[in-house]
Amino acid sequence: MILIKNGLVKTMAGEDIENGQVLLDGDKIAAVGKEVNAPADAQVIDAAGCIVAPGFVEGHCHIGLDEEAIGFEGDDYNEMTDPVTPQMRGIDGLNPMDEAFFDAYSHGVTTAVTGPGSANVVGGTFLAVKLCGKRVDNMVVKNPVAMKIAFGENPKRCYGASQKKMPMTRMGTAALLRELLVKAQNYREEMDAYEADPKNNKKPTYDCKLHAMLPVMRKEIPLKSHAHRADDIFTALRIAKEFDLDITLDHCTEGHLIADELEKEGKGCLVGPTFGAKSKFELKNKCWDTPKTMVEHGLKTAIITDAPVIPLKYLPLCAGLAINAGLDEQEAWKAVTINPAVITGIADRVGSLEVGKDADVVIYKGNPLTDLQYTTKYTLINGQIVYQAE
Repeated sequence: MILIKNGLVKTMAGEDIENGQVLLDGDKIAAVGKEVNAPADAQVIDAAGCIVAPGFVEGHCHIGLDEEAIGFEGDDYNEMTDPVTPQMRGIDGLNPMDEAFFDAYSHGVTTAVTGPGSANVVGGTFLAVKLCGKRVDNMVVKNPVAMKIAFGENPKRCYGASQKKMPMTRMGTAALLRELLVKAQNYREEMDAYEADPKNNKKPTYDCKLHAMLPVMRKEIPLKSHAHRADDIFTALRIAKEFDLDITLDHCTEGHLIADELEKEGKGCLVGPTFGAKSKFELKNKCWDTPKTMVEHGLKTAIITDAPVIPLKYLPLCAGLAINAGLDEQEAWKAVTINPAVITGIADRVGSLEVGKDADVVIYKGNPLTDLQYTTKYTLINGQIVYQAE
C-alpha cells in the first residue's frame, strides 16, 4: 500500500482537503480523507507543500496515432482512401512507444481518449488509454469510447479539393453520413431481429462498415463530432436527433457564440485546441472566452489539446489560459479531470480521487494551472510510480 499525506488533496468529487491523505491499495484508491487508516508498513509519500490531484484526462486527441517527429511513418490516424471508414479502430494504429506518452505523464496527464483524425466524414472508433505501458492492450480503460465523425473544412479539403470526389461541400458531408446511418439502422434492425429469434429470422450478410456502427445505433457509444463552426455544430446535432443517437460536441470553437442554443441541447462539450494559430478559416472566432461562456450556460465542458496539435503535456497550460480569460479556477480543474471523464464515459475509473477508482495520482510542487514554474514531483498510474522528479 502507498499512503500519500500532508498535501492539498483536490478530490474533484467534493471539497479540497487541506493536509489530506490518500491511501492506495494496489491499482485502486482505498481511502481519501483528512486522516485514513493506513497499515504500519505502508509506503509513505510526504506531499507537504504540494497539491495531490487525480491524473489529468484528455478527452480528444490523436496521441500514439499521429506520432512525434516521424512524419509519414508515424502518421496512422487518417485513412484517406475512403471518406466513410467506421471499421477503422484507433487501437490498431496506436504506438505506446511514442515519446509523447512520457512527455504527457511526466506533466500529470495520465489518461487520454485518442483515435482517428478528421479527414473522413466517418473516421472510426476512439479508445481511452492510460499513458504508460508497452502494449496498448494492457493500457485500455475503455474501447471503443466513441465513433469519430467530422464536419466542416477537413473532409471537403481532403476529398473535394484533393481527390475531386464527394464530399466537396458541407451538404455532401451530411449526405454521406446520413447514407451510412440509414444503412446502419436497417442493418441493426435485421441483426436485432436475428439475435432475438435466430430460428425465424435470417442473419444479415456481414458488412464490416455497418457492423462497426452497431454500438452507435444501439446507443452504447456516442458519435464524436469534429465541428468548429456554429453551423457545423448544429448539423451534427440535427443528424443525431434524426437517428436518435448520442453525440458529443468536440472542438466547439464557436460554442461561445451559440451557448444559449447549446444550453437547450445539454450535450458534453470538449473545447479546443485553442492555443496556437488560427490555421484555417473555420477557426476565425477561436478565443479563450469559450470555456467560460459554456460553463456559465451550465454545459458540461472539458478543455482539450487535440494533441499533437497542442502537445499533450500542455493540457494544464491550456486550462491556465482559460482561467486567465475568466474561467473559475475550480471549473478549470474540472475541465481537465472529472468533466472529460464524464463526457467520454470513463468516470467510473478516472477523473477524481474516490474510493474504488483507479489509483492515478499526481503530486505537484506549485499549481500546474496557474504557476509556470510548477514541478511534477510524482506521477502514479494504476498505483505504480511511473515518474518521479530527480
